[in-house]
Amino acid sequence: MATILKSDQREFKEEPNKIDNFKVFTDASRIRNGINPKNLNFDLRQLNPGQYSAPYHFHRFAEELFMIISGSATLRSPKGLEVVNGGDLIFFEMGETGAHQLYNHTSEVCTYLDIRTFIGHDICEYPDSNKLFIAPTYEIFNKDSKVNYFEGEENIRDKWKQIENEEG
Repeated sequence: MATILKSDQREFKEEPNKIDNFKVFTDASRIRNGINPKNLNFDLRQLNPGQYSAPYHFHRFAEELFMIISGSATLRSPKGLEVVNGGDLIFFEMGETGAHQLYNHTSEVCTYLDIRTFIGHDICEYPDSNKLFIAPTYEIFNKDSKVNYFEGEENIRDKWKQIENEEG
């Protein structure tokens, strides 16, 4: 079934739990109309002057596409900083080379469509803050806590003896 999100029914709401400098507004009409995509997620966003879209990040298991609908912003990517304008399409591939962040350097609102693939899970990596974000569980970890696969498994025989004694 086709669902039409009418332009005159848009309602941009500030995303909850955002902090200063990261106050992006998202059109609530997708959710209000019960659209819950399985593999192709999308949001229409407004980025106000002086705001950043999100922390600088990349997706390990998702591709993303922005279409700047109106206004301008500065894109940060591994290539550096570049101004993007209304009508521009920006594709972000999976992995480090697809890292991105927008900043509205202008005095006008920048409106853009954010489309991303979703295969049931994703891991976002944040190079500036050394974090990992796991979707859809919304767990966030510091990469410095990375451990060896067998760390903490050295005393497996003791664990089994404990289980046997408890069952015995």
